[in-house]
Amino acid sequence: MTLPLLVILMMIDASWAAWSALGIYTLGCITDYLDGYIARRYKLESNFGKFLDPVADKIFIATVLISLVANGNLGGLWVTPVLLILCREFLISGLREFFGPQNIQFPVSKLAKWKTGIQMFALGFLIMGQYGVPVLPLNIEIGYTLLIAATILTVITGWTYVKEGMKHL
Repeated sequence: MTLPLLVILMMIDASWAAWSALGIYTLGCITDYLDGYIARRYKLESNFGKFLDPVADKIFIATVLISLVANGNLGGLWVTPVLLILCREFLISGLREFFGPQNIQFPVSKLAKWKTGIQMFALGFLIMGQYGVPVLPLNIEIGYTLLIAATILTVITGWTYVKEGMKHL
């Protein structure tokens, strides 16, 4: 329910909407982290949860990335990192789906966790766009820099997963 509201707020060109979108986005990131932490800490993990959590994460991130392109906060060549990130996510999901019936798993690497963390911070800065500049003058530049770092890690981790998948073909 909050994802459609986040998208609507991201499409409104107003400071209050950007701050509200950032609040909802931040809440989504925190609850995602806490959900995983609590599940692992108290051994409440389930097969369904292990399947659904990465899917939900991908939907969340893909929706924000597409919304950033749609609202103009990412345009021109900055669409390239968006495409690389989305392609990697689809590729890895496909690998997991293909190899799943063969009981071959691709656990999330530490580098992929770093990628996700950096990516989430990048998107927070980019959601604010120009409305974050009065508070943090380099807001947009920080967002772009973190997006580049996340994209580099995206390519590296994606290639690592593909190499691992090739071993099983």
